[in-house]
Amino acid sequence: MSQKQKVRELIPTFHKMPSVEVAEVLGSLEEGSILEAFESFDVQVQAKVFSHFEITRQLSFFQKTSKKRFAPIFENMASDDRCDLYQHMSQEEQASILPYLSKAAREDVIKLSSYPPDTAGGIMSTDFATIQASMTVDSAMAKVRRDSPSKKMIYYIYVVDHRMKMVGFVSLKDLIMASPNQLISEVLHEKFVFTTVDEDRELVAKKIEDYDLLAIPVLNHVGQLAGIVTQDDAIEVIRAEHTEDMEKFMGIMTESSENDYIHTSSMQHFRKRVVWIVSLAAVGIISGMIIHCFESTLEALIILALYMPMVADTGGNSGSQAATVIVRALALGQISPKQWLKIVFKEFKISTMLAVCLGVLAFLKVLFLSWETSIPAEYTLIQLAFVISTALSLQVVSATCIGAGLPLLVKRFGGDPAVAASPAITTVVDITGLLIYFTVTVTLLGL
Repeated sequence: MSQKQKVRELIPTFHKMPSVEVAEVLGSLEEGSILEAFESFDVQVQAKVFSHFEITRQLSFFQKTSKKRFAPIFENMASDDRCDLYQHMSQEEQASILPYLSKAAREDVIKLSSYPPDTAGGIMSTDFATIQASMTVDSAMAKVRRDSPSKKMIYYIYVVDHRMKMVGFVSLKDLIMASPNQLISEVLHEKFVFTTVDEDRELVAKKIEDYDLLAIPVLNHVGQLAGIVTQDDAIEVIRAEHTEDMEKFMGIMTESSENDYIHTSSMQHFRKRVVWIVSLAAVGIISGMIIHCFESTLEALIILALYMPMVADTGGNSGSQAATVIVRALALGQISPKQWLKIVFKEFKISTMLAVCLGVLAFLKVLFLSWETSIPAEYTLIQLAFVISTALSLQVVSATCIGAGLPLLVKRFGGDPAVAASPAITTVVDITGLLIYFTVTVTLLGL
């Protein structure tokens, strides 16, 4: 049975499924099979299903479908989804679809695409309902029904004047509870939270979260209502920023492309990772120099070499853990660089408690694993276990403070704290850890 035949059999089932589930099924099929299924839906449903496809799948479908057939789907997408797809097209592709769009859709997508993608204007939607303060509730409801039957956001109805300047808003609940002959000006909320078209999208998402909004109005520089950013848009922003921060934190250079792992080429992955890895590998030469300086110490006590990885790994884990906590707290606005002394002192206390636990564990580990190891007569295994566990404990405290301090330092100088990447912290901690390890050994054992 061909793929198209299977799709035809599934069409009755598709009509009973939510659009996101239909998109999951159709997203992996060939364009011809998708079109076969789309023929059974009205164009609004086609657009809704298509909007749930991954951006790479949307582009592939667009490129392999006639522009005349694709235009109705594109035109009926939510304005922000439509703009997002348009911005991912090449200039030639953009030019090829515009002639098939209505004047209103063409002007809308061009206007929205003019805003940088990391601003409120770049993520806003023009799917909103407006009324005027001089209207009665009954006439306002009639306008909302007339203008917004397919709008996904009519929980807030925005009140504007004749020049589209925003003067307030009413909720759907306000309209339902009010008397039909009551004026909108009597139920109007004049105090409202808003954002501007050029405000950073992260700040917009934070406003929606802080004020527990379903949507936030976006105003241009003269106070006119240009669009809205909805709660689901904010979630997408938070997810994208979280991914970007984690990539930076793990030493991966981020790119503007939103292609997923599978659709990103091996060369692109290589370019994203190579800078940090090569740079840190070069810095890692310092570790070799330190070991070379203490070569005689290692020759005298081979047992020290056995536990170097344990000390290095424990320090790396402690530093990365502290950095992750601090980067997250900075991102959520829970702390600021001005509190650096309080933060570092708190991490010092936490790391001291961790150091005691890990130091005792390391002491017992050395005694258990090395009780048969040959060591010089002038030293005892208990002495060596004490030295190794002491060095590890100091390494935990040092690494934790470094892991907490680096993101704060970067933030203090106006950088992105996420660039205090995990590999960078690990490399720094490795270097300091070796210095601590050999300094403690030489000092306590008198080598």
